[in-house]
Amino acid sequence: MPPVLLAAGLAVLLLLGGGIWWATSGGCGDRTTVDVTVAPELGGLAEELLSDVAKDEDLCVDPVVTAQEPLQTAGDLGALDADALPDVWVPDSSLWTARTDAAGLESAGSMALSPVVLATSRSAVEELGWSSGAPSWSEALSTGRPLAVPDLAASAEGLSALAAVRAALGGDEDADNAVVQAVLAAARSAVPSPAEALAAGGTDDADAPLVPVSEQEVYAANGQSTDHNLVAVYPSEGTPSLDYPVLRVGSPSGEAKKAVDAVVRRLLSEDAQVAVRDAGFRGPQGDAPPRAGGDSGITEGVPQAMPLEPASVTELLGRLSSLAAPSRLLAVFDVSKSMEAPVGEGNRATLARDAAKSALSLFPDNSAIGLWVFARRLDGDADWVELEPIRALDADANGEPQREKLQAELDTIPGRLSPGGTGLYDTALAAVRAARADFDPRAVSSVVLITDGKDEDEGSIGIEELVRTLEAEKDPDRPVKVIGIALGPDADLGALERITAATGGGAYSAVDENDLQTVLFDALRKRG
Repeated sequence: MPPVLLAAGLAVLLLLGGGIWWATSGGCGDRTTVDVTVAPELGGLAEELLSDVAKDEDLCVDPVVTAQEPLQTAGDLGALDADALPDVWVPDSSLWTARTDAAGLESAGSMALSPVVLATSRSAVEELGWSSGAPSWSEALSTGRPLAVPDLAASAEGLSALAAVRAALGGDEDADNAVVQAVLAAARSAVPSPAEALAAGGTDDADAPLVPVSEQEVYAANGQSTDHNLVAVYPSEGTPSLDYPVLRVGSPSGEAKKAVDAVVRRLLSEDAQVAVRDAGFRGPQGDAPPRAGGDSGITEGVPQAMPLEPASVTELLGRLSSLAAPSRLLAVFDVSKSMEAPVGEGNRATLARDAAKSALSLFPDNSAIGLWVFARRLDGDADWVELEPIRALDADANGEPQREKLQAELDTIPGRLSPGGTGLYDTALAAVRAARADFDPRAVSSVVLITDGKDEDEGSIGIEELVRTLEAEKDPDRPVKVIGIALGPDADLGALERITAATGGGAYSAVDENDLQTVLFDALRKRG
């Protein structure tokens, strides 16, 4: 072949090869990586959506998708250097933006919606009478049926459900107490995990627990089963929704900004809306998945919405945070003769017993509780008697669980009333010292002191000396708060206020003795 023709042929091949390289590389030299972190349930979906973003956008973009629990990402945003953070974050809820101190989060819109519902079995819905009409949030959580609440620190569903209960009940002190009872009852539930509770619903168990989950979880679970036994219950006041916000992280510029914008556009595109609905989510406007209704377990219509303010939900989480830590509590009951004062069909002593047993039933087994009673010179010169030391409620107490021992000892309180008067001050000091000596840094330590009178021990330490001693002995490494409850109009609320203030606790008044149970729950809510 003549040299001229050979050179021309090589030139053509080089041009063709260059054209093939240009076509397959999208005209890219250096490619821009965009790190995208999404809630786990969006992992596969996001990877598929972003797999061809470079082709669609005609940009040199390499999206790298990481599926991660929002709690972990929220922690990373506050702890890691900027170059270690994602460029785009899609958590399950906007509530997370209020729970991280990270700056530079900008919402571009919602990728999907999924209402928070109460999941259970079809048979349970029939048995509870909910097939003909939805219950309210408070009705749903007061059936006595176990409630499998997910970890509140890690779950937007569980926290949203409890925030909905609080909002539906008016958001006042009574609402807070209802939420506390729901949380404590859930901790005592025989169902150890939401996953097992959902499994019970999937077998159509008529006794299946209630589980706060996203609507999408119900839809997906039924999609993987031939029986479709799981049902989403939508309380009558409306439901909050997981809104899957698409969040830009930081402030990129130049090519990096163009690449991030391309990824964001893809996640909010019409193709994305089709994909999320196929996966069981709703579109940002509430458009239902294609198989909604029928035996899918979810409704086709748009559920009534219950908007939640992220700041108020974060406040609720703070109020509930102390409940996540086990209690280490010393309960101290007045058994002076004045506790014989009649209340309803019983007296103050029986009222205190019943309120205490009701509260005890809500505490989880990892809580530790002890019990004292006091009057004046109840045991020789001592004003108090220890009925049970502080032990975990599931601990062995001489052959039976501590919980059962406490229930039995509480039943003896009405029969222990002493005519000697009230020995309040010495008892308070001794109880704080005993609780501090038994301190456990993994628990919230407190003394709950219930009395209907005032100190009548002329040889006692006296209120001034007691307050000085409590303040002097305060140990920041072993904090013990006193929660004082003044029962009835004759209780010395002023003394309790000074005692509790010296320990960082709080005093509560139940002037109407019938309010004792409500006051006790409120005190437990604020114990941390």
